[in-house]
Amino acid sequence: MRTLPLAVAILASIASGPTLAACTAKDFNIEAFAVKLQQGSGQPRFSMKGQLVNHCAEAAAAQVRIDAKDASGKVMASKQGWPAGTSNIEPGKAVDFDLGRLFRYQPGMTDYTVLISDAKTW
Repeated sequence: MRTLPLAVAILASIASGPTLAACTAKDFNIEAFAVKLQQGSGQPRFSMKGQLVNHCAEAAAAQVRIDAKDASGKVMASKQGWPAGTSNIEPGKAVDFDLGRLFRYQPGMTDYTVLISDAKTW
């Protein structure tokens, strides 16, 4: 049987070939992040907009986490989301996001931090 040695040779060449580093959270950044409280009828709503930018050499996605804190720095609420959903973002490209709908207004929320918590390729 000739197929077994051929299959072993193919697997060996794949394994010894160059490996690409997977994209990580450090390959992404967030630009123009801003939080606004929108008054209307009923409870105020948040707008938490920004842009997620892929600086990795390959298409990938990233998860964004926003922490809402009080004046002393205590986290009152924390939410995560994937701005591109289950789609990858092309290298050098950005996607707009607004994760404000995930938060419920609480008196005392005065500071908001945003960071990239995970990265993956779909």
